[in-house]
Amino acid sequence: MEFAVLLLTPLLGSLLLAVWGARPRAAEINIALSFGTFLAAVAVTARVINEGNLTAANEQFFLDPFNVFLVTLTAFVGLTTSIFSRPYMRIEMEHGRLSEGRLRLYHSMYQLFMTMMLVALTTNNMGLLWVALEAATLSTVLLVTLYRTPASLEAGWKYFILCGVGIAQALFGTILLYFAAEKVLGAEGVSALLWTHLAAVKGELEPTVLGLAFAFLLVGYGTKVGLAPLHNWLPDAHAEGPTPVSAVLSGLLLNVAMYAVVRCKILVEGALQSTLPSKLLMVFGLLSVVLSALFLWRQRDIKRLFAYSSIEHMGIIAFAFGMGGAVANFAALLHMTVHSLTKSAIFFTVGHAAQKAGSQKIEDIRGLLALNPTIGWGLMLGSLAILGFPPFGVFASEFLILTTAMKQEPWATPILLLALGVAFAAIFSRVQSMVLGQPAGRRLPHQPALLPVFAHLALVLLLGLYIPPYLADWYRAAASMIVGQ
Repeated sequence: MEFAVLLLTPLLGSLLLAVWGARPRAAEINIALSFGTFLAAVAVTARVINEGNLTAANEQFFLDPFNVFLVTLTAFVGLTTSIFSRPYMRIEMEHGRLSEGRLRLYHSMYQLFMTMMLVALTTNNMGLLWVALEAATLSTVLLVTLYRTPASLEAGWKYFILCGVGIAQALFGTILLYFAAEKVLGAEGVSALLWTHLAAVKGELEPTVLGLAFAFLLVGYGTKVGLAPLHNWLPDAHAEGPTPVSAVLSGLLLNVAMYAVVRCKILVEGALQSTLPSKLLMVFGLLSVVLSALFLWRQRDIKRLFAYSSIEHMGIIAFAFGMGGAVANFAALLHMTVHSLTKSAIFFTVGHAAQKAGSQKIEDIRGLLALNPTIGWGLMLGSLAILGFPPFGVFASEFLILTTAMKQEPWATPILLLALGVAFAAIFSRVQSMVLGQPAGRRLPHQPALLPVFAHLALVLLLGLYIPPYLADWYRAAASMIVGQ
């Protein structure tokens, strides 16, 4: 029952808001739907904790410690983003950047995007996983192009083409996966694409075919993750779309795509009996960290700046999953959580700061602490958190990743440290100039919703100081499952 509510609430909500999405209370309906989805996610999580792994719809959907914590995180960020978007989108309407039709499109596509994220996380079918991520691409293209400016249309087309090409590679990889599975699970027909069935016989799958499949799957889903050099769509999509879209793209979509990569990695490593998939993940991850750190210095747009920061952190996560082992996987899962919470909080503050300044250019945003202390402190604390300052959770996860790298991959440690230092200097210098100095902004017609900002940052601080035992056990169970123990 809870699982049906989890998926049907945002799906039916998208249909409802396609009709009612421009009405005066549409934003409140969007929040109510997101809240219902979050409650269903909590109920599903409680069932998994109490009863163990769950299946539904004739094994087409599957919940285990790995995906259920991502389901809860996704639903929570979806809820807080909907709360943030209520005043934000009203201000955009006041400024003439949105029409009623576009507002209706935003609310409808937002709920459809949340549906696809949850389907991708919970499905047991590798084919349905591909369909969900493709549908998420189509819905977010409409969200990225919401303003219909030349720059947003260019960003939307770039996003659609690059991610379309990438997802086509993932489709070919999925076909190869089915080809290998059919020889072992042929009698079971379409169930040969069920992840639980594949995991049970991964040692019997044809290694050559699986290796080729992983190459296509990594390129395909890696494009959605934003791993270098497959990242070119991400800065434009983040910069030109509405800020709530930037928040869910960075906080949710990248996580779900990484989840797909890790699921595929588990299967392929079991078939190959080799660490080649792990090495590929480490290479792509390290390249992403290095390139994004260098590109950070060139950014003059505040949303593009933090978009490249997302590429950097997804590179760190990919590197950690590539190292493997219980500690590295634990650290990667923790980093996925704290990055999602921190980066969405940053985009919330950045959105309102840009509205006050009337510009996304870094040089035009000044004196946020004097102009609006809550926005200024939100941006400053969020930036310190994402840069790995103790005692925030990002520090804890990065510390675990770096210490593990010193033991397992010492050659990579200096590269990581240097790249993190470069990224720190680039972001801190720009944020400092925005929060300090002479204020230059305007009053907003509606009070910004900053409660989600500090709620996210409070959770990130908590995870840096103390991880509740049930959550730590959760991470450990997921980490052990990923290494196949």
